[in-house]
Amino acid sequence: MNKNRFAKSVSLALVLFLANVMPELNPEQTSPPSTVQASKPTSSSRAQSERDSRSDVFAGLSYTEEQKAAIDKIHQETASRTDVVLKDNKLAADQKDAMLVGYSRMEFAFMYKVLTPEQQRQVRERIRARRVAEQKAQRKQLPSG
Repeated sequence: MNKNRFAKSVSLALVLFLANVMPELNPEQTSPPSTVQASKPTSSSRAQSERDSRSDVFAGLSYTEEQKAAIDKIHQETASRTDVVLKDNKLAADQKDAMLVGYSRMEFAFMYKVLTPEQQRQVRERIRARRVAEQKAQRKQLPSG
């Protein structure tokens, strides 16, 4: 019971943190944003799909050496946290999933902060374009009539 409550508290804290850091990426308004894929595969399909869906918004950006170093550090820290969660046998699958999704979102937020204002603008535009495309695809799937 306490473990479940802890996992829910951690997940809620992560969501609130990300909602304050990047309100334009509110999950109620958008699909999950995209990050560069971490080197370690996860057991969570939800966390993996979040990571995969984010990879396109950072693609094609030109990074400075400092940005590359900072992003590599972010990836390493996220990978080490992910490994700890994956190896923890005390957590249930849904708890692991929630933590991995949270780490993925934190990784995106930290990477976003490393970007220049122009790069951040490009990422926001890509997210908006993807959101519009997903909304159009959903409208096509709905039966008309």
